[in-house]
Amino acid sequence: MEAAWRQAGRGRGRARAGGQAGNGPCARGGASGGARPGPGRGRGAGTACVPLTGSSSLGASELSSQKKFDEIKKANQAAAKKFVEDQFSSSSEEDEDIEGKHVKILAKTFTTYTNQTDGDASELERTRQYVNEAFQSGALTCLICIASVKRNQAVWSCSGCFCIFHMPCIQKWAKDSLFLISSPLTDDDFGKKDYPWPCPKCRFEYKRSETPTRYYCYCGKVEDPELDPWLVPHSCGQVCEREFKPPCGHKCLLLCHPGPCPPCPKMVAIACYCKKAKPVPRRCSTKEWSCQLPCGRKLPCGQHNCENPCHPGNCQSCPRVSKQRCVCGRQIAERLCASPFWQCEQVCGRTLPCGNHTCEQVCHSGPCGECPRSGKRPCPCGKSMLFLPCTEDVPTCGDSCDKVLECGIHRCSQRCHRGPCEICRQEVEKQCRCGKHTKCMPCHKPYLCETKCTKIRDCQKHQCKRKCCSGNCPPCDQLCGRTLGCRNHKCPSVCHRGSCYPCPEAIDVLCNCSKTVLKVPCGRERSTKPPKCKELCSRPPTCHHPSQEKHNCHFGPCPACRQSCQKVLKCSHLCPASCHDEALVKQTGLHQPAGPWEQPSEPAFIQTALPCPPCQVPIPTECLGQHEVSPLPCHSAGPYSCKRFCGRLLDCQNHTCMKECHKCTKVNGIADRQKASPECSQCEEACTKPRPPGCPHSCVLPCHPGQCPPCVQMLKIKCHCKLTNLYIECIKITCADLKEKDLLSSCKNQCPKELSCGHRCKEICHSGDCPQNCNQKVKLRCPCKRMKKELQCSKVQEGQVSLECDTLCKEMKRKASEIKEAEAKAAIEEEKRRQQAELEAFENRLKGRRKNKRRKDEVEVEQSVWQKYKNFIILPVCGVAVVMLAWLMAYNN
Repeated sequence: MEAAWRQAGRGRGRARAGGQAGNGPCARGGASGGARPGPGRGRGAGTACVPLTGSSSLGASELSSQKKFDEIKKANQAAAKKFVEDQFSSSSEEDEDIEGKHVKILAKTFTTYTNQTDGDASELERTRQYVNEAFQSGALTCLICIASVKRNQAVWSCSGCFCIFHMPCIQKWAKDSLFLISSPLTDDDFGKKDYPWPCPKCRFEYKRSETPTRYYCYCGKVEDPELDPWLVPHSCGQVCEREFKPPCGHKCLLLCHPGPCPPCPKMVAIACYCKKAKPVPRRCSTKEWSCQLPCGRKLPCGQHNCENPCHPGNCQSCPRVSKQRCVCGRQIAERLCASPFWQCEQVCGRTLPCGNHTCEQVCHSGPCGECPRSGKRPCPCGKSMLFLPCTEDVPTCGDSCDKVLECGIHRCSQRCHRGPCEICRQEVEKQCRCGKHTKCMPCHKPYLCETKCTKIRDCQKHQCKRKCCSGNCPPCDQLCGRTLGCRNHKCPSVCHRGSCYPCPEAIDVLCNCSKTVLKVPCGRERSTKPPKCKELCSRPPTCHHPSQEKHNCHFGPCPACRQSCQKVLKCSHLCPASCHDEALVKQTGLHQPAGPWEQPSEPAFIQTALPCPPCQVPIPTECLGQHEVSPLPCHSAGPYSCKRFCGRLLDCQNHTCMKECHKCTKVNGIADRQKASPECSQCEEACTKPRPPGCPHSCVLPCHPGQCPPCVQMLKIKCHCKLTNLYIECIKITCADLKEKDLLSSCKNQCPKELSCGHRCKEICHSGDCPQNCNQKVKLRCPCKRMKKELQCSKVQEGQVSLECDTLCKEMKRKASEIKEAEAKAAIEEEKRRQQAELEAFENRLKGRRKNKRRKDEVEVEQSVWQKYKNFIILPVCGVAVVMLAWLMAYNN
């Protein structure tokens, strides 16, 4: 990730460098936007911009561009670094995926370490806890300020409890502690003793010189360790190499880490406790081992050997029981072999050497010694020494006792006496303890006045208020009672100066089922999210199901049950719908707005049990008309209409019932699906049976069974020539053959059809084509239409007779062609004259003459005879030509 941020920073740096360098005159030169002018590789290598001012200006431009590039590069690197610090500054903002990866890596690391320490993970729990809290969001908390410890903040770790504090917080704590300790001291005592300051959590004491001033990593090698999102926060990433505790000569092999170092995993060769077995290689953290053989060493009793398995340290006391005599030897009792010397409760009673007294000591060993009343003995006051037999008591000497009484000032004035002296009864003037009052009273009685001390105790809050105080006021014995920074507990210490110690309690943040626990410092439980629990929710179901769907532990109500209802419906089927015992139903119309200015309120939802939906189990059901059997939902199963036509055959035996599927009763007790029932419709249509071929009439009877009667209606038909309407009975036409139909269709008149030659047919009205042998006389003309001749039409059509033009016809054709040529020449000459007149008029306009003169000089062109009469000549000639052409075409055909 760090490499990605660096790459992104370099990319932005190059982009910004290229953008700023491109604003100058060399914006198109170089691969880096002008930073390296001249030819090079990459984009723009061949478009380098070379100034025209010489080599000196080139060097200055190159230095300026390089300087700009370096400045922009540094700025982008700083921006990328700041972005990474902001992104990973707070441990509470870590993503859940990254936390999961950290947990997996941590578990894998400690699994490997556990395998290296013979599977004993008891010593790893503290290290695991501290490293896990370092990765866990919101777990690291400064107990002084009750705030989260962020990744980019300077911290200090206690060497006793390994608790982490903010550097400014612990410095202020040490300073305040030293001030509170040294403030009651006088000037003579100040500086003579190096008073320590305690850790806020474990009270481990540090010297004044050990007050933290610089921020180091956990192992103490690197000062101000750099922020790395892939390392443990506040770690340098190097091997720890701290000495193990207790010291074993080896160093920690983990990377720089919070908390205590784990057990030493080094291999050493060492013998067992009893030294009987050969040395074997073992982990240094578990180097002490037992061979499990009997110890065999001599016990302190001196009679038995140790039978316990190989064990560390001294052997235990002998567990056996034996008969032992007491010290004086009078009694015998069963005693533990480990304690053979014992005393009975009898007084010795043996006669002393004096012969007058007996030994008064309890059971003892050895001689009883001399009589305590023999030798030189003092009188009761101790002033006289007398030698008397042991049978006589020492008398009093008669002198004054003169022993110092209990008051320590006066002496006993009685004569030498036995027993303690009396109390001192002399009258003396006594001063009270506070020194404010005096009074004459017996020496043995203390004098305390009723004046209360008004001095402030060492807590600097409360007055002494002790009667007749001597000035050395005792420490304040009241409870502090101030609320600690956690806002949960009160300070249990006696009243003191300065701030209270942080709350040492750890609060368990529980999940809903209390099976997953997260320990946080007291006061952080309000801002700490409950841990995610992987246990299944154990709440009883709130619906009718005996058990709910499996889901993880959670806060708030359980999700809606999505199991199938499975309640027994009235139809004896089970409800297959999802559970609806706790459905949310929207309530509408509860609040009517007073006007358009009132904002609409959010709809209210209530949790209620909904009835089971209608049963949807498919039931095979037959329709009313017995056409089909369809699966219908159970709640709507029953006789139904399939929406088809009934289809039963009616009494007419021709049509079926067109009613929609309906109920049909049995006829004569027989259910026939083909016959119509009384509920079917009655046929009201006309007869639609097919008629004989050629009969266009329908049957005059209503729809009926059987054959239709013969058709006697008159049929109107056209004759063959299509001019006359004939009326004939329909049955005659439909029953006649082809020859009879041909005779019936003839009107007995002449056929009006024209032959191909254009003449009328001479036959009687007939069918088919007319005969083509026309005998009518027609006129035949020559091609020029000048000569004509009457001939038979059939011969003319067959081309057997023709009429050719003679010499006179040819002469007339020649003259007509000459006339056409003369007309064409006249038209060409007329066109030339017109063009010449236009040319002259154009030249006159170019000479610049005035308009009035121009009008006089215009030449009037007189029209020729052809122009005047050409329309009268051309039209008749064209008409004659068209007529002749039509005649020729008719003649040729």
